[in-house]
Amino acid sequence: MAKTILAVDDSVSIRQMVAFTLKSAGYEVIEAVDGQDALDKARQRTFNLVLTDINMPRMDGLKLLESLRKISQYQAVPILMLTTESTDEMKAKGRSAGATGWLVKPFNPGSLVEVIKKVIK
Repeated sequence: MAKTILAVDDSVSIRQMVAFTLKSAGYEVIEAVDGQDALDKARQRTFNLVLTDINMPRMDGLKLLESLRKISQYQAVPILMLTTESTDEMKAKGRSAGATGWLVKPFNPGSLVEVIKKVIK
């Protein structure tokens, strides 16, 4: 059975690019438009990995990360940040909130798939 990834980004084009890249690599992809939408979907089912942007309306990626880590089935699920943010300060915030890894946009599709293969169970 294919591993399922929750892709969270308020940009339609980024979501489409991520979904296309990951589906081509054999993953099932569910899209969410922001952190709140992602949290609602994550409460309904467990994903094998969450890939999220940081800067989004309603709930940002860091708040989503913190919220997911409080749900027992998400304590060990890899959560990758895919964002334009690349400062050490932001990465530190991400790590302390429980991020598994950090990818900077624009992303290289091959690298994205490689990183996901490394962290997904």
